[in-house]
Amino acid sequence: MSSHGTRGRSAGTVRLPDAVPFTLPALNRLSWELGSRVVSDGSLVAEWEQVSSGRRLGVYDVTENTVVFAVRTPVGRERFYGAAKADFEEKRRHFAEADDWRRA
Repeated sequence: MSSHGTRGRSAGTVRLPDAVPFTLPALNRLSWELGSRVVSDGSLVAEWEQVSSGRRLGVYDVTENTVVFAVRTPVGRERFYGAAKADFEEKRRHFAEADDWRRA
């Protein structure tokens, strides 16, 4: 039984790391290989850094209706998540309201 970071989640739920100041209704986890390939072809929309940890989150515009989040830990590990652009735009303001995140 895992007790690290799984509160209130069902086994099939995909979420951004708990440090990110918002959740999205529909999110898909991408493999590292696919995610890194997709963001290399996309355009960087914005990038934020969590002040306390050094974690970075980049948002890439990859299709007309899709963005990919690239989350990088302070030690360089990356995870990629796909989401609807409209869902992200609704939540984007949460970064401005979060004390622990700043534009990179």
